[in-house]
Amino acid sequence: MKNFLIPLLVFIAFSQTARAQNATTAEAETETEITFTEEQMEAIYRSYMDSVEKTIAYQNAGQQIVLGDDLATIDIPAGFKYIDGKTSEMILVELWGNPPLDSGEELLGMLVPDKFTNFADSTFSIAIFMDEEGFIDDSDAKKLDYDELLSGMKEDSEMINEMRIERGYPPVELVGWASPPYYDSENKKLHWAKELKFGDAESNTLNYNIRILGRKGYLDLTAIAEMYTLDDVKGSIDPLLNSIHFKEGHRYDDFDPSMDKIAAVGIGGLIAGKVLAKAGILAKAGILLAKFWKIIALAVVGAFAGLRKLFNGGSEERKGIHEEPES
Repeated sequence: MKNFLIPLLVFIAFSQTARAQNATTAEAETETEITFTEEQMEAIYRSYMDSVEKTIAYQNAGQQIVLGDDLATIDIPAGFKYIDGKTSEMILVELWGNPPLDSGEELLGMLVPDKFTNFADSTFSIAIFMDEEGFIDDSDAKKLDYDELLSGMKEDSEMINEMRIERGYPPVELVGWASPPYYDSENKKLHWAKELKFGDAESNTLNYNIRILGRKGYLDLTAIAEMYTLDDVKGSIDPLLNSIHFKEGHRYDDFDPSMDKIAAVGIGGLIAGKVLAKAGILAKAGILLAKFWKIIALAVVGAFAGLRKLFNGGSEERKGIHEEPES
């Protein structure tokens, strides 16, 4: 995955060489100034992202993908394309700034709209995990009070924020349901959406959650987007649900009570994410998976501002200018 950082590393190496060449005398340092506008720095960032985009191998609509060890299949629906698990992890963690996956956690891949680019702010993606927490008893589904459940989730999110802050990530406010939970008891498929606010972000984030129940756990699909894409995401839910199926031997109806483990939670627990929080798998709790390309872009712009100081020979420090780092 480190290969994706080569363009930036080359640029940094070039800048350091330029500084060495310009540092022969103090006069040369102060006379040689190379500056970038914010637009130019963002263009450099986009150029880097374009180079990353060219390395991604997509599989397109109409193709069938086998997930895991012959676990399930995806018939990629019209309007979507698929990215394999290793590349998806690079995008989530290295490009979008999400926390690294926990040990033993496997990202099976991502489904993205066919017009997707990894830095676009007008699209969404759907990360796919498999959770083998055990067979989910869905008998509580008809008795759930979703308003009460939401209140408990807000309390849980406050505790999770303590861990986020300790890890150096901004806190998250659970604003409310973007789309209330719906459980298809016949096909054993559950979906709901949350509206989240990350730190001081200007726009809220949408996490649209899909759970497909199987014999030993469930497929966990989380759509990552900004709130204004809600209608687009909701319009894709049915095609997505119809395209993903457990293979024989892994289906919900294949459950064998004499040998299979039963999960500690039911449908309510899946929605609340308590199993994930208890296990410390924060990145899958539907709270941390946020696509922050704008924040990453600003961070890169900040890095280029530092490189500009290298080009300028550190003249700002010599002038006694000191700025507090942005939060």
